[in-house]
Parts: sequence; C-alpha cells; structure tokens
Amino acid sequence: MNLNTTLRAVIDAKREEIHVVDADATVYDAAVSMRGRGIGALVVLGRDSAVAGILSERDVLNRVVAEGCDPRSTRVADVMTADPHCVEAMTTVGDAMRLVSDKHVRHLPMTTGGKLEGMVSSGDLMAWLVSAQEVELADLGSRLRAASTRSKVLVGLMIVFAVLVLAAVLTT
Repeated sequence: MNLNTTLRAVIDAKREEIHVVDADATVYDAAVSMRGRGIGALVVLGRDSAVAGILSERDVLNRVVAEGCDPRSTRVADVMTADPHCVEAMTTVGDAMRLVSDKHVRHLPMTTGGKLEGMVSSGDLMAWLVSAQEVELADLGSRLRAASTRSKVLVGLMIVFAVLVLAAVLTT
C-alpha cells in the first residue's frame, strides 16, 4: 500500500461531481441538498469562486439546531466553518489522513492554484485505504502461491536427486 498516492488519484477514481452551496443560501436549502445527495458537507464558494467555507452536518447540528436558530432564515455564511483546511491535488493520501486526524475534520476541499477541484472526505480516504489493502493482500496471496509452487518443485527435484544418488551408490 502506497500512502504516497496523491489525492488527484483518489478524486479521479471517485468520479463524483463537486457539491457546492452559495454563502447566501439558507441552511434549510443546504440541508435538503445534502440529504438528497447523501452527503455530509457542502463547499461554500465566495463571490470570487474561491473556497470560503464548508457547511457540514456538524455545523447544522451545533450552530443551528442546538442554538435554536431557524434553518429557513439562517444563512449558510452565518454558520459555516470559514476558511477550512484545504489540500492541493498533489497532497499524498498519508498527509491527508494525518491532517484529518490532527485537525479533527472530516472533509478537505481539494484545490489547485486556488481553484476548487473536489472534496475528499475521511470516508473517501478510508475507502481508498481498504481498496489498497485488498490489492496488496491479493498480491501477497499470489506471491505465496507462487512460492509454494516453487517449493513443491524444489522438493520434487530434491527427491529425484536423492533417488539418483541412492541408485548410484547401490550400483557401485
């Protein structure tokens, strides 16, 4: 398993559209969008199309529901996580996993030159890790089967050699 794989490879394999929300949208509309797409966060774009923030399920729960705010009148900009940790496309999976763990975040917008290119979640990283381990285990299994076959051939050759030596000794 290669933790030096870049997030570009993870995003390319994911082949999923980028889900965004306008900062002036209501939390209600954003929550309906997340539920409809089966996702846990939306990237919030600023006026210049740069990443301004993230609105996650956790933001909705802690900053809207728990505070008694009305989601139909609360703007996304008022409760989003502003200036989220972003990663570049060439960030490695290992570095992204450390960032998710160290910063206690679940979603990392991926940018290149400031332009949003995708979103990597802790779930995406875990799915990549499981897939990479499955590939590695299959490779190890193939190597073990090949080694076992070579061992059987060597044992067979050793038996033939022993028989030939014994035959030579008996005929002299």
